[in-house]
Amino acid sequence: MQDNNFNNEEGSIGIGAMIVFIALILVAAVASAVIIQTGEKLQQNAQQSGDDTQREISGKITINSAFVVDNAGADSAMRLYVESAPGSGVLATSDIVYQVTCENTGAYQFLSSTFSNGDGTADANEVYLMSDPNDVAGTAILTLSPGQNYMIDIVVGGAAGADCDIGDLGVNGAMTLWIHVQGGGSSYETIYISSTDVGTLLI
Repeated sequence: MQDNNFNNEEGSIGIGAMIVFIALILVAAVASAVIIQTGEKLQQNAQQSGDDTQREISGKITINSAFVVDNAGADSAMRLYVESAPGSGVLATSDIVYQVTCENTGAYQFLSSTFSNGDGTADANEVYLMSDPNDVAGTAILTLSPGQNYMIDIVVGGAAGADCDIGDLGVNGAMTLWIHVQGGGSSYETIYISSTDVGTLLI
């Protein structure tokens, strides 16, 4: 009888050890699942951030400079010299939108248009290659390629008191210019008018 009791005690100890062992395996499995799930979520977030950053960088316009080309009335305009930002691909001009805002006659003014209406015909607010900026009768540029410099005249004049006429804003006047690329990034510049004379550097 003493031998049987001794054997029963050893069996109880073995069962307890087995329970502890199984519990450790379960805890390890749960911990592993949590770690794997957390790792996957972090990877997805990092991938999304990377995709967003790449998309923004791969579609952005750099504004190199701007000048006054007309200073009064509905034809008031500034000439922009632009290029696609480093890392950008080929951009369709119909996917590029500019916005101009200012305060004129005590009110907030807003103008916007695309870099091209996409019809291939040269008309107002169209983009031209720097190699032939005066070919206003030629074919409008429909895409912007990396490494190329382009010119566009942005008309900021319009109905009296409802535009950003450079002459109306006058010396020390200001306007804000945004350029947005659909599915890409945005650029903006604050335009300060030091002089309304044609040819004055704005940026």
